[in-house]
Amino acid sequence: MKKILTSVLFTLIIGVNAQVIIGDAVGTPGSKTSVLLDFAANQDKGIIVPYVRTLPTTLPTRVEGTILLDASVATNARMKLYNANTDPGTNGWLDLSGQDADVSGALISQPTGVLEISSKAIIGAVSSNADGVLVLESTTKAMILPIVDDVQNILSPSPGMMVYVKGVTPNFKKRLAVFNGAKWSFWKP
Repeated sequence: MKKILTSVLFTLIIGVNAQVIIGDAVGTPGSKTSVLLDFAANQDKGIIVPYVRTLPTTLPTRVEGTILLDASVATNARMKLYNANTDPGTNGWLDLSGQDADVSGALISQPTGVLEISSKAIIGAVSSNADGVLVLESTTKAMILPIVDDVQNILSPSPGMMVYVKGVTPNFKKRLAVFNGAKWSFWKP
């Protein structure tokens, strides 16, 4: 009976379009109706996007909204976003860094030979055609990045880190910050 009750409860949880909060039970926004993934506030931590040695060029690995650290040339690493509507010369990959970083000593070496990774975590749906380690799948909800006061408070940022800087003075505007392994780049509204 206990197994049946657990199975029914698990099935109900999967069917509910729930929010995931990492770091605490509160998260950051007051209203969470449009939030799929959220992080605890004021932790001075960010999320680390995957890095690749070869940029994806085919579907389903190249999906709108994909963010990664392009380490195909480890001495010229850059954070990138895939958007098919960008300049044709970029093959859809928009540079978020604007500057190179040498991450040859900072990244974990990938094993030689064939490595098959078939599992992924999907939040917001039962399945997804997107190929990624963590896939957020929703037409009505979004992810809220970890929010920090200042990137200088992050003692050891890792290559591929992303945060949202809320600003600490009237002259310091809110902005997206990405760390390419050497320098922070800021996108402001």
